[in-house]
Amino acid sequence: MRRTALAPDALDATDRKLINRLQDGITLTAHPFAAVAQEFDLAEADVIDRIARMRDIGAATRFGPFIDAAAMGGAFCLCAMHVPEDDFERVMTLVNDHPEVAHNYERVHHLNMWFVLATDTPEGIDETADRIEAETGLTVMRFPKLKEFFIGFRVTA
Repeated sequence: MRRTALAPDALDATDRKLINRLQDGITLTAHPFAAVAQEFDLAEADVIDRIARMRDIGAATRFGPFIDAAAMGGAFCLCAMHVPEDDFERVMTLVNDHPEVAHNYERVHHLNMWFVLATDTPEGIDETADRIEAETGLTVMRFPKLKEFFIGFRVTA
């Protein structure tokens, strides 16, 4: 995972247009990237390769559906940790190795690592956070959702 800015030429104009377009969603079909590829006058494999490359270079940290775990009987929880700066990379790698970690962000604050856990069951939140604590030796502060807000977050590439 990247912690430094990408080089200015890391993404070309087509990559940026793809990022912007894919945030609007894709149709679930046997070949979901085919329609997007047609919009861009690309081959389907080119779209897939570009997404993979953007993940590989850290331009995108995640690509996939947003699933409401709570609606399916699971749970979400915002978590934060205070991670010593000289240990940040190691801890980040350990945290991100958990498939339950949906997002992970570094912040300039005492609590400098924030991430979201999404689990199949409500009990899975504490189980996963406890495993992260055991692996890292650091406390995982848990901030469970009290009320849901949809903010429609979107970035322009």
